[in-house]
Amino acid sequence: MKGPGQLAFGFEQRPALSGADFLVTTANRDAVAWLDAWPNWPAPVLIIYGPAGSGKSHLGQVFRARAGAREIDPATLGGDGFADLLNATGDCLIDNADRVKNPEALLHLYNAVAARGGHILMTARHAPAAWQITLLDLRSRLLSAPAAALGRPDDELIKAVLAKLFSDRQVRVDVDVVEFLARRMERSLTEAQRLVAAIDAAALSAHRDVTVPFVREIMHNLRDKDA
Repeated sequence: MKGPGQLAFGFEQRPALSGADFLVTTANRDAVAWLDAWPNWPAPVLIIYGPAGSGKSHLGQVFRARAGAREIDPATLGGDGFADLLNATGDCLIDNADRVKNPEALLHLYNAVAARGGHILMTARHAPAAWQITLLDLRSRLLSAPAAALGRPDDELIKAVLAKLFSDRQVRVDVDVVEFLARRMERSLTEAQRLVAAIDAAALSAHRDVTVPFVREIMHNLRDKDA
């Protein structure tokens, strides 16, 4: 039986300081290049955007670990402790930054971080031009910031991620299992993690090998549960 380590993919696998490796592909290469360039960014803010499951939150955590950045909740920005945050903040991460409820607070944070020579990584589903920002000073700053788009994972990336996830869990699978999953699952890194975790747990519980019939059964059960 072939293990996932025998699946060959032409992608660069990079160690992340957070402890989780990530795969560098055409879908995320531009964003990774920007992270590699930190702290030599041309502006205080970098924006990484892409659809759900494209890996932007993962890259955000890579940045947080690498830069020692403080993660800020967009929903509570400007609330309790905001004055202390402005006085102490260096590099920051704001995941789902397009959901910030207080644009004035985001502008003040931008200015405070910029004054210290720090940086903010923002992630979002859409480019900043599509964000609902009416505060003109903030909008102009965000529109002038560098931005990198993440593409939706393609089949080859999904296969590589599945193989790596099974390998991380020391689950041996045939190539046909990875092919079967990749053809039928949602094109999402989050979904790949969910499926592999469910398959691993079910295999351990049932003392079963991970085969195509077994995986078909698990996917069927998950669909019934999600319905």
